Amino acid sequence: MVSPKMKQNGGYVSSMNSYNEKKNTFVRKQLLNTLMEMLKEKRIEDIVISDLIEKAGVGRVSFYRNYSSKEDILIQEERRLFQIWNDDYNARNTNNDLDFNEELLNYYKNHSDFYLTLYNSGLESIIMNTIISSMKISEDDANPVAYLKSSIAYMIYGWVHEWMKRGMQESGTELSEMIRQAQK
Repeated sequence: MVSPKMKQNGGYVSSMNSYNEKKNTFVRKQLLNTLMEMLKEKRIEDIVISDLIEKAGVGRVSFYRNYSSKEDILIQEERRLFQIWNDDYNARNTNNDLDFNEELLNYYKNHSDFYLTLYNSGLESIIMNTIISSMKISEDDANPVAYLKSSIAYMIYGWVHEWMKRGMQESGTELSEMIRQAQK
């Protein structure tokens, strides 16, 4: 008789793991897409989880297996997108501040539908929190270092916030160049 388990890396992994992973990926994608559509018509406070899961075609248990709240859907997606960009940026090992600014702004532009929906829904604090946490400000940092990291994080957030407020008309490269020119 064949076992329903597969041996992998010295341990046993259930063949159900890949099925469950695919199912959870489907649930997360459905919930994200549905919430993004609903946010274009309603404030997040006016969206009821039962309406969200019904429109997404998923169950309540599936929702709570993946998320703790409606906001958590957006927070996790924002962190996922940012982590992909950050990993890609670090893999290229670019240590030029000008490249960093331009690439970061291009990242936001490439995902402008997501970010403008957050901004227009009054959820820009999700963006701000990710930018601040990406600076890795630690209690172990000396005060001048912590203050510098904080000021850089809020400066970047300020650029992104104002850009979103103005509809993100420019590309990230154009905005980066405008900032360089304004500094002269």
